[in-house]
Amino acid sequence: MPSTSRPIYTETNKRRSLDELAAMVSNDAIVAVGGGLSSREPMALLRALLRKGLSGLTVVGSAHGIDIDLLCAGGALSRSCESYVGFEQDFGLAPNYRRALESGAVEVNDSCCYTLVQQLRAAIQGLPFMPIRSLRGTSFTALHPEYKRMTCPFTGEELLLVPALEPDVALIHAQYGDERGNLIIQGPPVADLLFARASRVVLATVEKIVSTEALRAMQGAVIPYFYVTALSGTPMGAHPTACYPFYAYDRRHTALYHAAARESAADFKTQYLDAFVYGVSSHEAYIESIGGDATRARLASWADGDDAWMRLYLDEAVA
Repeated sequence: MPSTSRPIYTETNKRRSLDELAAMVSNDAIVAVGGGLSSREPMALLRALLRKGLSGLTVVGSAHGIDIDLLCAGGALSRSCESYVGFEQDFGLAPNYRRALESGAVEVNDSCCYTLVQQLRAAIQGLPFMPIRSLRGTSFTALHPEYKRMTCPFTGEELLLVPALEPDVALIHAQYGDERGNLIIQGPPVADLLFARASRVVLATVEKIVSTEALRAMQGAVIPYFYVTALSGTPMGAHPTACYPFYAYDRRHTALYHAAARESAADFKTQYLDAFVYGVSSHEAYIESIGGDATRARLASWADGDDAWMRLYLDEAVA
């Protein structure tokens, strides 16, 4: 049964280091990962979790890619409750994720995006379940014996009931925040607003910490301070995924990642994890390892117009 009330976080200064945020996540936690696909995923915080050596995590989310693949490669996951994990039409399947599921190292309990939405809504409203239609006629129910069938007392229609989902912690990357913990997400918020309201702990990284007055003048989806446990100012904290308007998706780095992941788990550890996760002591060291200011400027060049964005993408095509 979900809690009927969430913790309220009223501390006036919630600024913490990235490692302090990572220390708030425990082994075996249910973790909601914000962002989606190749945009605004909390990559710096995920790398910090891997350096901490976390394990046994259950990850929940909608459509994701390099973030969940990386957690699988680092041995942090025991269960995946996602709707999709892959590199879309650009690179295709997620190799580390696939290996982890096929080997049995990670249990798969995947479902669909709207199921996740309804489960989070149930937790937010303090209800034990929500009805859905979206999974009828699929084999997803075989992965979820906890889903129940019912006949609607008003229409006679058969519905599925899905239990409330109350993550232990939500990890979110936003464009802006203030030191009280108010966040502004620009562009699609994906499931982040629901994650913030349903989770017991909300940890955020932001591109830029600004004053509350400056935040009030901005447009975007708002996560109020009282949901947010702590935040860290982490420029380029979503790299190699995009965080507009600051930077585009780093296709060059993603190609390097995917090429290493396709080889084997051992090759990926040597070529990628040791170089970009375990071999760097901090997020700042990671940024230097990927090219520092030159990479930052390259990825910011998308804003020069459509031609600039296409050059950024097409000039880095992988044969």
